[in-house]
Amino acid sequence: MARREETEQETEAPPPAQRPATLGVGMVGYAFMGAAHSQGWRTAGHVFDLPMRPALAAICGRDRTAVETAAARHGWAAAETDWRALIARDDVQLVDICTPGDSHAEIAIAALEAGKHVLCEKPLANSVAEAEAMVDAAERAASRGQVAIVGFNYRKVPAITYARKLIAEGRLGPLRHLRATYLQDWLVDPESPLTWRLKREHAGSGALGDLGAHIVDLAQFLAGELLVGVSAVTETFVRERPVLAGPAAGLSGTADGTARGAVTVDDAALFTGRLASGALASFEATRMAAGRKNALRLEVNGELGSIAFDLERLNELSFHDHTEPATSAGFRRILVTEPEHPYLEAWWPPGHALGYEHTFVHQARDVVHTIATGTAPVPSFADGLQVQRVLAAVEESAAKNSVHTPVPF
Repeated sequence: MARREETEQETEAPPPAQRPATLGVGMVGYAFMGAAHSQGWRTAGHVFDLPMRPALAAICGRDRTAVETAAARHGWAAAETDWRALIARDDVQLVDICTPGDSHAEIAIAALEAGKHVLCEKPLANSVAEAEAMVDAAERAASRGQVAIVGFNYRKVPAITYARKLIAEGRLGPLRHLRATYLQDWLVDPESPLTWRLKREHAGSGALGDLGAHIVDLAQFLAGELLVGVSAVTETFVRERPVLAGPAAGLSGTADGTARGAVTVDDAALFTGRLASGALASFEATRMAAGRKNALRLEVNGELGSIAFDLERLNELSFHDHTEPATSAGFRRILVTEPEHPYLEAWWPPGHALGYEHTFVHQARDVVHTIATGTAPVPSFADGLQVQRVLAAVEESAAKNSVHTPVPF
């Protein structure tokens, strides 16, 4: 009998695995970025082994019919039409802000003061003053264990994260030059309608804040140092556009055919800069480059080598090792799809490419880990503030005939 009992004990089934805690996410905004962030939250827990399970608790927008449609499409459990009501929900522990920049500060500060974690889309705010207020709120919240992160999703491209690793390891040696361009063409047609992105009161700036914020952040991220001064020019090529007949659809919409309104932001921004180490940098951001759909390109040159990246080939890096003999040296293609590369351990076999949407999955993964482990948020609201200070210095320089303008930090 004793032998039989011993056997039964040995074959007893192990206790079921404990389910991870739930992180209830509430999102404000449901258009382009709302859809992208929804994809990230919906997918991250199915791909990565997360310490907390994201739950799509509620999504918020002013139009009841539209937000309920978005909730059904993207998998949100509930819909709200007042962001204050969303923040007050007990099932929301993190507020994800995907609205135009003019509302970032108010929503983020209210969410932090209500005890919520916050993820806020870039640029962090429409002004340095707003961004500073957000950082102050984030610092107070951090003492209570809350996290505040800004959504620079292109940091989450595996090839860019890997490029940062190579640079940090010294593979390029001391940096000399950095070039960054972000070119789009969706405003080339002068009859494209006047969406919120073309109004300073909503967007803060034009191509500078929309695209320039990304490449400023990536430049500082890759270099591991800050821009200390800039010299800039900006231009608005089309100063009036047709007024929208209804709500925007993605980046555009339908014009009403008669009324026109003033464009109050830049169409393009070009500027040079200097990094803290003395390395030089150049930047170009425009939504008026015919034929360029989403052409974000980076190149970093150092004493020992160079790295280049093209978002339209986002699974690749070009790397040149200048320490090799000149007879055989040259740029080589690195396919960043190996399981040893950043984020790739959870995805497909080597050579199976990822895309734009996966940056938001990686972002969601990192946010969850940051909250669960209590580590410092990256990129933080302070990082977003520093980008805002660069953008402000660019506008100041452009307004003063390209005079060199220091960037405070």
